[in-house]
Amino acid sequence: MHRALITGITGQDGSYLAQLLASKGYEIHGTVRYNAQAPGHNQQILMEQIPEMKLHLADLADVASLSRLIEKVEPDEVYNLAAQSFVTASFAMPEATIDVTGVGPARLLEAIRNVNPRIRFYQASTSEMFGKVTETLQCETTPFHPRSPYGVAKLFAFWITVNYRESFGIHASNGILFNHESPRRGEAFVTRKITRSIARIVVGKQSKLVLGNLDSKRDWGHARDYVEAMWLMLQQPAAEDYVIATGENHSVREFLEVAFTTAGLNWLDFVESDPGLFRIAEVDFLRGDSSKARKILGWKPCHTFKQLVEEMVREDLLLEGIELANIQENIKYGRRKLRLSDVTR
Repeated sequence: MHRALITGITGQDGSYLAQLLASKGYEIHGTVRYNAQAPGHNQQILMEQIPEMKLHLADLADVASLSRLIEKVEPDEVYNLAAQSFVTASFAMPEATIDVTGVGPARLLEAIRNVNPRIRFYQASTSEMFGKVTETLQCETTPFHPRSPYGVAKLFAFWITVNYRESFGIHASNGILFNHESPRRGEAFVTRKITRSIARIVVGKQSKLVLGNLDSKRDWGHARDYVEAMWLMLQQPAAEDYVIATGENHSVREFLEVAFTTAGLNWLDFVESDPGLFRIAEVDFLRGDSSKARKILGWKPCHTFKQLVEEMVREDLLLEGIELANIQENIKYGRRKLRLSDVTR
């Protein structure tokens, strides 16, 4: 039986990856930082669906805890998904972001080198490393120009992963993943902020949604598809770096239109743009070329942009006790105003 260690297992990607690996017969181990509060939504899902999963206290800022963990678990594969991953927060706390998101992977790689260099390692890299792009399609050879402390930290982690691969022969791969979303996305991120707000608007808990730059364009895929690419990278004979993307890009406006239309609403009636919420240094356009991954890994996305947005809206409506099918029935019969009695479960 293969044994996997996933840092950041309770995040969006970590939870989907744990489920994927469990379905393949892996023994699943994950790291969590100390939290006196009750387990979050994603952790509850994992505890229900993978009861044999083992969680361990560890922190990417604490090299001793990482070394002890590697020795204890003896994993075949390590997936480093833990990070301070909110771009806006990285401007407010750049040093903490660099320490955990950038230097943290170096500590983890050093622990692997010292304990068992045969362990296969995956580093979660990001399209934010491209930042101020010079090419309309970004691939593995596109120059990097990060525009945030988060992007800079991820760039260090990318190159230290390459360095440990080339210097010490560790099977270490970077997945340069473009934006990928799901109903498990944190509510601070714009996509989930939109779909969560829609659900609250439908039940009368919220009247408007204020966002920053509506013209930013991203290459959005589904996290469930992208974690499969992570696993495929570690099954290859040789470690390499791969861009994982859909090859399409959509603006925040497009996301709003699809999301609000799904719930029978006009986004223009509820959304405002506040320049004060724009990034300090904006990343306007990201679109990935995943040709290498499609050719070598045999990977391709299975969810369309529309399917992704509709799923996120549906799941957030369910959190408010609303069935999307009932809303769509209202739309079908031309009811202009939603009645809660018509849409509640």
